[in-house]
Amino acid sequence: MNNLQQKAQQLLESGNYGLIVGYEKGTSGKARPVFIRKAEHASKLIFDESCDQNIAVYLYRQEIKHDKKKVIVANHHTLKSIVELAAENQVFDGDFMVLAFAGNGDIIELNTFEEIEKHVATLYHGLTEAEAAMMKKIEDMSLEDRWAFWENEFSKCIKCYACRASCPMCYCPTCTVEINQPQWISVPSHTLGNLEWHVMRAMHLAGRCVTCGQCGKACPLELPIQLLTYKVALDSKQFFDSVAGTSICADNALAIFKPEDHENFIR
Repeated sequence: MNNLQQKAQQLLESGNYGLIVGYEKGTSGKARPVFIRKAEHASKLIFDESCDQNIAVYLYRQEIKHDKKKVIVANHHTLKSIVELAAENQVFDGDFMVLAFAGNGDIIELNTFEEIEKHVATLYHGLTEAEAAMMKKIEDMSLEDRWAFWENEFSKCIKCYACRASCPMCYCPTCTVEINQPQWISVPSHTLGNLEWHVMRAMHLAGRCVTCGQCGKACPLELPIQLLTYKVALDSKQFFDSVAGTSICADNALAIFKPEDHENFIR
């Protein structure tokens, strides 16, 4: 049994924690989320490079929200999401403990949001080389070519909303797409409705996206929709000096006003 499994077993046996949210080996060598309530099942836990899902999305789900004190095994995107959710008052100090990992693989216990925030400050917050290359490729396109690119991608969307379900920052009890009176977003999967959905989603995540890429990974059609929220994340940093998931006291970039902001970017 490895260190993570031993730690999880000890925590459950102590009686102070009733649930471990982490990763287990799934099919085809992929990791998947696992919810462990019994110490004898701690041996299922794994943590390696395949554990790339952002499982912060489960922290406010009704199925476990009111559970006895929880433990979550967190990769760096999950950690950033916890910080952003704390800033938006969606999770609260003392509700759970985080098990993170140092560069040498040692387990780090993080019991408070302040401790999580300090650990997040040591992490890399940029895009991967592949993501940055794709962003540059699209930004270097002419406006006409860029529009044609996204029009083609959006035309494939079936509006399954897997992107929404996988995003920790999409926590509204009722989404705009589910409101029919008045109906803000067209329901059918067609060019206009798909464009409205993806642009609206990107704007709702402006200044809030932690660039985990889960929306793109969850898409059954492999549409690169994560690049939309990456773009607004990069713009939020450039124009507002705002990086989501780095401060538990951060204000939303689109919900604050600063007298010294000349708003040159909208002219």
